[in-house]
Amino acid sequence: MTDPATDRHIQSIERPDRALWTYYLLSALVIPPLFPFLAPYLYFRYHTMRYKFTDDGISMSWGILFRREIIVNYARIQDIHLRSNFVERWLSLARILVQTASGSSSAEMTIEGLKEFEALRDFLYSRMRGVKDHAHHPAPAPAAAATSAPTAGSGELAAALRETAAELRAVREALAKRGNQSS
Repeated sequence: MTDPATDRHIQSIERPDRALWTYYLLSALVIPPLFPFLAPYLYFRYHTMRYKFTDDGISMSWGILFRREIIVNYARIQDIHLRSNFVERWLSLARILVQTASGSSSAEMTIEGLKEFEALRDFLYSRMRGVKDHAHHPAPAPAAAATSAPTAGSGELAAALRETAAELRAVREALAKRGNQSS
């Protein structure tokens, strides 16, 4: 079980940390001739990146001209990896790679720019396991519910069962009469 306060904190995350913009700038400076082209792209990527962690899954979107949105349900998650290079570790960042059972060998979603990456990983694992455990082990129905008052559709079911029993009785009697006539 995870802490409800931590879950609420994770679900309130909507934007990457400011350190991601620093990381993007340092990454763009690695190749100085490409800096004028990479910097605006990374600037708009950082400023348009949004996350949403709901009870059903994760949503991530970014982009201005070419808007991209990825939605992954917790039930589809197969594996979660943390990855960080030297600069990301220096900035206390890590990327969370979320893999699904899609045909691609790469991650379906890469969540980047969060300093709470370990808490987020634990949150995703608990949600992923919770969905799978719930799917494989449905909660047993209490005995009181099984013997409770009939539901709205049970009257129709009872009438259909009585009608079927009457028809079976009539068929059995007809077969018995045939058997007596032929002997």
